[in-house]
Amino acid sequence: MELFKKTLNPVAALAIIAVLDIFLFLVVGAWTVGGGETMMTGLIAKFFMGGAIDRIPFWNVAFPPDPYYWKIYISLGMVFGAFVGAVLSKEFCWRMPHRLTEWVMITIGGLLMGIGIRLAFVCNVSTFFGLTPEMNLGGYLAVSGILAGTWVGTWIYKKNLEG
Repeated sequence: MELFKKTLNPVAALAIIAVLDIFLFLVVGAWTVGGGETMMTGLIAKFFMGGAIDRIPFWNVAFPPDPYYWKIYISLGMVFGAFVGAVLSKEFCWRMPHRLTEWVMITIGGLLMGIGIRLAFVCNVSTFFGLTPEMNLGGYLAVSGILAGTWVGTWIYKKNLEG
């Protein structure tokens, strides 16, 4: 589809995002910590660990795995929408790291992102589309951390690939 092959006008794209953000805020309120991804992780952990997961206070008290938790479906919708957009633009392909060092860097980066989410108590999507437009100081601090982390991660990744 031609719509997915060309870049939208940035002003039009931001206007669409703003309208969708207002709609989302009115319907579900402010977003919170990567709830959908956290819940999916808990469900996967419960699948592999069974009842042993109940001995972990986070999964037993703070965030008990529940397949009916509504934010799972927002997260799955984002993944599905990205997949459909990539397929329709004919830019979808599977990419696998070829070296062990890339797998290690991806794992460490993912863990650092998870720790950052817990420390900042926001997720990256809600920070950019929820907190920052609301002029929330936490949103600006989180965006600063995300940008700094991205810069450092990219620098390390490029150094490793060039080395």
